[in-house]
Amino acid sequence: MRIIINVLVVALVLVNTKVYGQEFKGKAIYKSHRKVDLEMDEDDKNAEMKKQIQEQLRKQFQQEYTLTFDKYQSFYKKNEKLAAPAPASSGFQITISEGSEALYKNIKEKRYSNATEIFGKLFLVKDSLVYRKWELINETKNIGLYTCYKAVFKDSYTTETITEENELETVEKERTTIVWYTPQIPVSNGPMDYHGLPGLILEINDGELTLVCTKIVLNPEEDININEPNKGKVVTQAEFEKIMDEKQKEMMDRFPTRRDDGKTRFIKIGG
Repeated sequence: MRIIINVLVVALVLVNTKVYGQEFKGKAIYKSHRKVDLEMDEDDKNAEMKKQIQEQLRKQFQQEYTLTFDKYQSFYKKNEKLAAPAPASSGFQITISEGSEALYKNIKEKRYSNATEIFGKLFLVKDSLVYRKWELINETKNIGLYTCYKAVFKDSYTTETITEENELETVEKERTTIVWYTPQIPVSNGPMDYHGLPGLILEINDGELTLVCTKIVLNPEEDININEPNKGKVVTQAEFEKIMDEKQKEMMDRFPTRRDDGKTRFIKIGG
């Protein structure tokens, strides 16, 4: 028994030495789902329509992403999937356009580049990485073969809703984000814009969005290239958000959401 334990210890030391002592690359697959809390105005009695909308939204938010990474760089992109079949002529279909995103992060240089297409135009958002003030929790759980540690970040964010006057109203909400990271993969990185922990982030939950890593491959046989996107109109994050706000207001002015009686119809997703 003692010999077996010693062999295992030596093997673990060799693995850790290999990971920490040399450049390595990896690929992680994440799956997402989002809480769909659909609210329609009190006058809407069509429960079947509400059920159909909720189901289509739930499927739209189920996506798969790939994060390729090395010690300092990463590239995060949504995996392509076949489009859903068109509904019967008597039904309807909801399509959510998230744009084609390709997010490159450089932890060493503390910057990122995000290629995003909105309204048929490609933008390249280039800016500095934002570092969250994580609270490290003495709590662990296993995700696959990896021991993960808990970290929490609390913040507030603004969202917009439609008022009865058909105007956009800005609302501030509180948010608690819980992530699980593993020091067994010693890269201070993760999916989306999450990073800054002593290990790869394998799971994220912010109360609405959940991302869970389903597969990890370290030093795969095929070569992994982490290329920074270089196409699109270059803007800062602040400039991009201003453009988004202007486009959303323009869309609201062009396509007001009203019922036959002239009153605004409310459809709210999430908190």
